[in-house]
Amino acid sequence: METISVNKFREHLKGYTEKVIEEHEPLKVTRRRGEDFVVVSLEDWERQEETVYVLQNNSLMKQIAKSLKTNSKNKGYVPNKKEMNEINSI
Repeated sequence: METISVNKFREHLKGYTEKVIEEHEPLKVTRRRGEDFVVVSLEDWERQEETVYVLQNNSLMKQIAKSLKTNSKNKGYVPNKKEMNEINSI
């Protein structure tokens, strides 16, 4: 993760903002007095929040574990061609 000062961030706000969004890399901004902060794109933030939700949801984690077991034994559900097209279009 790149680290810059708050003054440099302020001077080049538009460029750093575009870089964070386009490259999907967070940017750490340091301040002389006070807490540092991190700039992330909304898309990346939402993905991280969804990941945290899934990891904290016991029911979903059990379903994932069960699916991994059946998949490793080649006994999982195999979608048909129409379903695969729908999945791939998302």
